[in-house]
Amino acid sequence: MATSGTCKLQGHFTLNGMYQDGDLLIGGLFEIQRYLKVFPELSFKTEPKLPRCELFYMTSFQQALTMVFAINEINNNPNLLPNITLGYQIYDNCLRLGVAFRGATALVSGTEETVSDLNCKGPPPVIGIIGDPGSTHSIAISSVLGLFRLPMISYYATCSCLSDRKKYPSFFRTIPSDAFQVRAMVQILKHFGWTWVGLIYSDNDYGIYAAQSFHQEMHLIGYCVAFSEILPNDNNPIDIQRIMGVIQSSTARVVIVFSASSLLIPLMNEVVLQNITGRQWIASEAWATSPVFRTLLFQPFLGGTMGIAIRRGEIEGLHDFLLCIRPNNGQRNDVVRIFWENIFGCSFETKGKGTDGEQVKKVCTGQEDLSTTNTPYTDVSGLRASYNVYKAIYALAHAVHDLMQCEEERGPFSGNRCADITNLKPWQLVHYLQKVNFTTGFGDHVSFDKNGDALAIYDVLNWQPSADGSIKLHKVGVVNESSATGMVLTLDEDAFYWNFETTKPPQSVCSESCPPGTRRATRKGLPLCCFDCLPCGDGEISNTTDAIECTTCPDEFWSNPDKDQCVPKEIEFLSYEDPLGISLTTASLLGTFLCALVMIIFALHRNTPIVRANNSELSFLLLLSLKLCFLCVLLFIGQPQLWTCQLRHAVFGISFVLCISSILVKTMVVIAVFKSSRPEGKGAMKWFGAAQQRCTVLVLTALQVVICAVWLSTASPTPHKNNQYTRSKIVYECAIGSVAGFSMLLGYIGLLAAVSFLLAFLSRNLPDNFNEAKFITFSMLIFCAVWIAFVPAYVSSPGKYAVAVEIFAILASSFGLLVAIFAPKCYIILLHPEKNTKKAIMRREAQNK
Repeated sequence: MATSGTCKLQGHFTLNGMYQDGDLLIGGLFEIQRYLKVFPELSFKTEPKLPRCELFYMTSFQQALTMVFAINEINNNPNLLPNITLGYQIYDNCLRLGVAFRGATALVSGTEETVSDLNCKGPPPVIGIIGDPGSTHSIAISSVLGLFRLPMISYYATCSCLSDRKKYPSFFRTIPSDAFQVRAMVQILKHFGWTWVGLIYSDNDYGIYAAQSFHQEMHLIGYCVAFSEILPNDNNPIDIQRIMGVIQSSTARVVIVFSASSLLIPLMNEVVLQNITGRQWIASEAWATSPVFRTLLFQPFLGGTMGIAIRRGEIEGLHDFLLCIRPNNGQRNDVVRIFWENIFGCSFETKGKGTDGEQVKKVCTGQEDLSTTNTPYTDVSGLRASYNVYKAIYALAHAVHDLMQCEEERGPFSGNRCADITNLKPWQLVHYLQKVNFTTGFGDHVSFDKNGDALAIYDVLNWQPSADGSIKLHKVGVVNESSATGMVLTLDEDAFYWNFETTKPPQSVCSESCPPGTRRATRKGLPLCCFDCLPCGDGEISNTTDAIECTTCPDEFWSNPDKDQCVPKEIEFLSYEDPLGISLTTASLLGTFLCALVMIIFALHRNTPIVRANNSELSFLLLLSLKLCFLCVLLFIGQPQLWTCQLRHAVFGISFVLCISSILVKTMVVIAVFKSSRPEGKGAMKWFGAAQQRCTVLVLTALQVVICAVWLSTASPTPHKNNQYTRSKIVYECAIGSVAGFSMLLGYIGLLAAVSFLLAFLSRNLPDNFNEAKFITFSMLIFCAVWIAFVPAYVSSPGKYAVAVEIFAILASSFGLLVAIFAPKCYIILLHPEKNTKKAIMRREAQNK
């Protein structure tokens, strides 16, 4: 708001367009330049410029000129809007939503830099907008314009979603909704008995909503969609190839396509490359009349295509008007100059003459003769979208005319008032537009239903070969809406051209069968012929075609990859051939060999002080128990059998108790020897003689033997086939039988290990000649750490890996004991024999004292 009491426009858009002044202005949005090749650079430092539009679209320019023609025709008609001159402001949307939205904003807010109104209020510069042709654009723009109830009449947006009056209260259209187009297509399917069809649609509002409506209509009549595929917006060749594979593999011979021609080109090019024939294509109105595919290249593949097309009309005088158009120098009519430069290949730029690449363009004079050209611009033989533009202008004009005919105190608004043409409110015009009812010069009736939709009427086209080998459009029928019977189809079958070996329409009924390995799943609420072939689940098979249900394989069998046969399940256990089994077996034998080697070393040096000072009898007993620990690992490897399952834990438990008992007694002996060397403990050794040591080891081991005997006699471990880990495999394992028995076995070992560790830890500070306690402390620390980590690892490991975890714990703790206790002694015996003398030991003892 300026302090001077005027409103200032906050932004100004540079848009290509056409303008003519008048008492009332009508806005227009058209796709005049179709593609954007040059995008502005986004630096985020300056305001971005509008992108430059290129590739002039002659057909859309004809549609824009049809709007101009209709307005001029109305201005010259004394019976319609007398004393009122209509003007127009037309903008090019460049087929981009951003540009279209800028154009709509400029039409609604105007382009004047300032407005001398303190409150910035008043009617918009235009009374309504003709366009936008795109469904997505119309959805976005109408969502905003609907807030102000500004009328918007599209001539080409067909999305059924735009019929929602709550979301789009001021939206109208002169083209039927896709909901009607879908019903028209379904009528064709019913006429020819095509119950089994494929569907392809574009990934935008037009395609998605049309596909949804099509599925619903097919469901209602009990027909089936064999496949439903979305065209990629980025022309991804992988997606195109996948869609081609679906088309080829399906038995559906009729394929319906909802898409603009530009998105369909890559797929149709692939149809030609792969020589896909024998398909009956049905085109939606978006590409039914497109010249892109009506060439010699596509004729063998698309000849015979049926299309739903917008109603063709005739506009008298339009052709002559199109030929009379001339460019001018006005900035607001730059689209005409762009058109002129494109159609004649010239340029209005006089500085050095315009160039096109390396070619120098001639200068446009503005007097070139349009009658010498042959482009879609001057072709009025098949006016469809242009005819809809013509009807949209006349609908708006008739609404304004009816508004002006209102008699005071008999008006439709509050207090029986009429609208003021000098201060026209947009919502007032919407009221009259909803009630429009007139007939065109071509004889077509124009009115809108409660949703703003036009009466549905379509031409049915057949693509037929012409003399030059290209494809021509031939009208073979009409589909129109009847309030009594719905959509009515009228066809002239004798005029059809079928691109097949026979002159009859193709058959496309649901006769597919499900291959072995799948089941036939009938779609809910549809006939039996409508089904999906669903793959059988894991462990299920179907041996015959068209199986309704899959058969579950027996417990010890599983389905093969094709799911048509049950095969025995793979049996899994830790075997000697398994790389893991080989590694663990090697480690077991290595440990056994090292124990035997240490025994040999100790036997050869049994009279030396190192061996004698550390109780050689207990050392040999400990080595024997460690050897049994290493060897018991072999009982865990291989296919479980009753005797191996019973022995593996018993041998493991007894061997480890024998081992830990020997270590415990050795620790007690070390403490007793140290105390006996002191005056106050001279009688300590009489309680730890050789007989007492053997008896202690025997008693402690006997308790483990009793635990194992009770366990094996009450709930013995047995071989068990487990299919809970992986349903496709049988894990052959040893069930422990009694959790309590297994827990007592491990608990007893843990108790002895804890006591040994505690005693060794308390005596770790004895003099060096009694350093056996330090080695025992370190060995028991390793032992306890391994078995504490074993419990969670064992519980969380499935199948054969649980066995491997247990073997690893046995080997790791056994190697820990062997290395920690015997490696220092072997080091002195073999590498430093000078320290293995009584004199050396006594010297260390004297030093410590």
